Amino acid sequence: MSVWQTHGERTVYENPWLRVNMADVELPDGRHLDHTVIRLRPVAVAAVVNERDEVMLLWRHRFITDAWGWELPSGGIGEGEDAAVAAARELEEETGWRPGPMKLLMAIDPMPGISTSHHRVYWSDQAQYVGPPADDFESARREWVPLSRVPDLVARGEIRSANAIAALLMLHHLR
Repeated sequence: MSVWQTHGERTVYENPWLRVNMADVELPDGRHLDHTVIRLRPVAVAAVVNERDEVMLLWRHRFITDAWGWELPSGGIGEGEDAAVAAARELEEETGWRPGPMKLLMAIDPMPGISTSHHRVYWSDQAQYVGPPADDFESARREWVPLSRVPDLVARGEIRSANAIAALLMLHHLR
């Protein structure tokens, strides 16, 4: 079994959202290399599917990739915060819909070769509209999109976020 051994890390940059480290890594053949490690807070992702098999999505622009796309509400999990509670909070803040009981759909690590970005995706089959979203700046619009459209939206590149693609294709499969 070939396992990479870590002999320590040093921080090269840090802010409240992330830390970039350089790890001293020994490869199975004995060679050493410096490997970048991006350490991030865990992320909670929320999906709600209504009785018409539609999912609440956000249409938003991401300046980093300069691309528009559909996404699920998501955000960092606070220190000591329950991940399901964080997912419900993000859904309400970003859409104005309060979900019913949240169930774990999946846990994913979108970039395990470089990042500790761990995403926990929760879903609910009920939600209640409670008013305009507190964080309406997060998206240009919020819409109920039929799950049946998900594979086509992914194929056309209108859903680009790894956590959204994984979660929505899983929900499409399950429903």
